[in-house]
Amino acid sequence: MMTSQAAAALALSLVWSSVPLQAQAQASRDFPSRPIRMVVPFPAGGPTDLLARVVGQRMGELVRQPIVVDNKPGANTIIGADVVAKAVPDGYTLLMAIDNTLVMNQYLYSKLPYDPINDFEPIGKVATTPLVVMTNQAGPDSMQVLLSRTKADPTAISYGFGTFTSQLSGELLKRVLGKDVVSASYKGSAGTTQGLLSKDITFTIDGITTAMPHFAKGTLKPLARLSAKPIPSLPAVPSMSDVGIKLPDIDVWMALLAPKGTPAAVVEKLNQALMQALASKDVQEKLLGAGLMADVSSPQALRSFMASEAARWRPVIAEAGIRID
Repeated sequence: MMTSQAAAALALSLVWSSVPLQAQAQASRDFPSRPIRMVVPFPAGGPTDLLARVVGQRMGELVRQPIVVDNKPGANTIIGADVVAKAVPDGYTLLMAIDNTLVMNQYLYSKLPYDPINDFEPIGKVATTPLVVMTNQAGPDSMQVLLSRTKADPTAISYGFGTFTSQLSGELLKRVLGKDVVSASYKGSAGTTQGLLSKDITFTIDGITTAMPHFAKGTLKPLARLSAKPIPSLPAVPSMSDVGIKLPDIDVWMALLAPKGTPAAVVEKLNQALMQALASKDVQEKLLGAGLMADVSSPQALRSFMASEAARWRPVIAEAGIRID
């Protein structure tokens, strides 16, 4: 039979054990009570950085706390992703990831410091950007001209890439152009665009965000899109199938995530702010002007989408024979 002293001790222990849960519940109700950090695994100036700044600013207005972009580039987005995976799961550190962070890296590296499925809480899909083959003023005027120049002298043709999606797309296109086409690696889309402008490379396959001002000025030229869907801001650009080239339908997509274990109530608040931000017409117009299309989802839909994308890309990457380590 339990003594009065033992009963009192048990009751006290139950009270104290509930304190962390009560504190967590209160913290979730008060969230956010300080600025939020949004980690971008790319240098400033690229499409993911622009997306994070536009969407983060509006989300910050909605939750009444600033959302500060923190650029952590390097290692094919691994550095930034690992920072967030190991952060305190309280909603104050978020990751603006792209497709290769969450899907492709797991098939490129024998060991990742983070698990794309088990180390994050999905908040929602954010945007997509179409991939296009683009060149500079001195480059070919069409995909047909690029093909003919490559057949004449493949070693005189080079392509650059700043993300894995760009690299994979280039490797798939090399099957058509020829394996002797030279490739060059850059840090993010901003670096690749600069390589094109300085004529260090013939073409790249990339999202159109950093290239849109150069398309308008005529310093860069879009040759073809990899997406089957037309691009609203570039309606005259043909698809690969239009020019007789068979490649997978490829877009780059971005998503917002928090560390695993972030309270569900916090994830829900962030998702609601994200959905409201992307429903704003001025945000949509800013993104569209940069070649980004708002594409929001629930946390559950993002988790399912990540799984379906992983299933889609695993055999493609294996067939392409691309491994980083």
